[in-house]
Amino acid sequence: MAQHNPSKREEALVLLRRGATNRAVAEQLNVPRGTVGWWRHEDRKKRGEKYEQPTDCPICTGRAFDHAAYAYLLGLYLGDGHIISKPKQNHLSIFCADAWPGLLDEAESAMRKVMPMPRTGQRQKKGCVEVKSYTRHWTCMFPQHGPGKKHDRPIILDDWQQKIVDAYPWELIRGLIHSDGCRNMNWTTRLVGGERKRYEYPRYWFTNVSDDIRQLYTDTLDKLGVEWKHCTRAGRKYNISVARRASVALMDAHVGPKY
Repeated sequence: MAQHNPSKREEALVLLRRGATNRAVAEQLNVPRGTVGWWRHEDRKKRGEKYEQPTDCPICTGRAFDHAAYAYLLGLYLGDGHIISKPKQNHLSIFCADAWPGLLDEAESAMRKVMPMPRTGQRQKKGCVEVKSYTRHWTCMFPQHGPGKKHDRPIILDDWQQKIVDAYPWELIRGLIHSDGCRNMNWTTRLVGGERKRYEYPRYWFTNVSDDIRQLYTDTLDKLGVEWKHCTRAGRKYNISVARRASVALMDAHVGPKY
């Protein structure tokens, strides 16, 4: 590391203690950002000051946030999301299949609307893209986080989450369908005048192994007046079907197919 005049270091520390960023000080004094960061680190260590990462977490700061975006993000998290929370690695990940690239922007936009400050990014993986937001405070926003898989632990909304879902139920449904659901065309045959004819009709599917998450989905559908039924396959009741014409029309108006 290059040697700098002690007076320049002292000037930098004065600015940093007043709240200036490393970048601003580096540009003002024409010093590398890494050097300014090291000076800040050594100054904090000398004064016994513990560094706290800045946050705009609504739970920790009491800041107002976009409830509609949160309801949608909650659906994505309960479906294809997880949180990594370790001392040196903290982030929320939502996995979006390559077949629906439009969901990437929706997921990242929802993250930024709920917490604008954390850095976000996308990482290509086999068959999908991982949309990530880096901050340990996602565990505050999703208290359902815990060790193991979601279907192996209770998934129960806190009161404040339930109030948001009650206010924005369709956003939750959209998030759940965009993660663990789909809209497709089913078909059947009927005898008409002695002739067998084929009929096609749209259907919404939602599949999730967690009993609690499926219950949250169907309870919300009930409140919205959407008819549904369980569809057991190979002895497993993980599938929820919405196929009645009026109910599909409601889902089309508020959810629609993935894109």
